[in-house]
Amino acid sequence: MVGPNEEHSREVYDRMVEQALKSVMRNAISEVAEKGFLGEQHFYISFRTTYPGVMIADVLRAQYQDQMTIVLQHQFYNLDVSDDHFEVTLSFNKKLERLSIPFDAIVSFADPAVGFGLQFSSALGDPDVDGLTSDNSDQDPEDDPEGDDPAPPEGPGEVISLDAFRKKT
Repeated sequence: MVGPNEEHSREVYDRMVEQALKSVMRNAISEVAEKGFLGEQHFYISFRTTYPGVMIADVLRAQYQDQMTIVLQHQFYNLDVSDDHFEVTLSFNKKLERLSIPFDAIVSFADPAVGFGLQFSSALGDPDVDGLTSDNSDQDPEDDPEGDDPAPPEGPGEVISLDAFRKKT
């Protein structure tokens, strides 16, 4: 049986590991902001739309009341990264929208081109993806058809979850 001190220590380590993994994600997004993507690299980023500090258009918040996934690939604009959030402009239904997403709101991050993915539990609630949307990044913003969701990441890859590091009791 795990005592209260051990449980508290486990939570402290879980938070430290999650923050370290978020810094990997932040660094990857920063690299793209500075240098662009390499080859077929692209990102799927799922986040809680209700998390404090998330700034998205009201129409998007109404459509994705809990969570949404964006794709950064070919067409995204003005990607800016700070210590605690990133901002990007994407096309939704032929309209450019500016999003501001705190890193703590992100529940999953994937780069399918290299089979890399992370899941985070600190963004309030279950980290499972329950809504998808896209910037339809491989299309011109003027040719953005309504209702097209991105394909899920494919190919062999490993999603790293903190559960893999927890001691079984």
